[in-house]
Amino acid sequence: MTTAPLDDQRRLLDVQALDTRAAQIAHRKRQLPALIRLAELDVRLADVDTSRVASRTALNDIRRELTKADSDVEQVRSRVARDQARLDSGTGTAKDLQAITSELTALGRRQAELEDVELDVMERLEAHQTALAELDAAAAVIVAQKAEAEAERDAEYAVLDAELATLEADRAVNAANLDEGLIKLYDKLRGQLGGLGAAALRGRRCEGCRLELNPSYVQSIRKAEPDQVVLCEECGRILVRLPEPAARV
Repeated sequence: MTTAPLDDQRRLLDVQALDTRAAQIAHRKRQLPALIRLAELDVRLADVDTSRVASRTALNDIRRELTKADSDVEQVRSRVARDQARLDSGTGTAKDLQAITSELTALGRRQAELEDVELDVMERLEAHQTALAELDAAAAVIVAQKAEAEAERDAEYAVLDAELATLEADRAVNAANLDEGLIKLYDKLRGQLGGLGAAALRGRRCEGCRLELNPSYVQSIRKAEPDQVVLCEECGRILVRLPEPAARV
């Protein structure tokens, strides 16, 4: 059976209060509005980055398409230039010159078709470049917003960490001279019971689980030796007996 001076047991409530405040600050650190914004911004940035990758891929495809279209147009233009030079030179038979003229007509139509294709590809390329520029701008805005949220988070962390450091120092002072076995039991129970290892007994009520205890159990606690460490029969936490309120006259 664990025993510890009653005064140590009562001082344990001060340690518990400090640990509870520290746990509340740790919870606040996990629930900062800046963290929520950062998570939202990360999702938005991931979506934009996915779109940017798709847009760059499409741009590369269109650039290759434009290179082919340019090459096709250039080939026809070169052929037109050669035929026109032959026609302008007047060399060859009338039949040859007539054939060249017919070919130039056909090449003219082909060149017009290919130039329309080239123009369409250029317009699509410009549209995709504009879309990518807009995505890049959107990403830059999100990155800037993330930097602001991170700065806010870090500033809030600094304040909360300073509070935690003060609580930890106070906790060390309060726990320094307490019974070693009592502290070990308390820390064990605190780890098992959601951070609350000790609670006051007020009347028949355990302040840990907030339940009214069996009267006979409470009576046995009241009769126990002052240095006996007792546990709540409902939640298993250390029950700290406080001085009985003075009877009214």
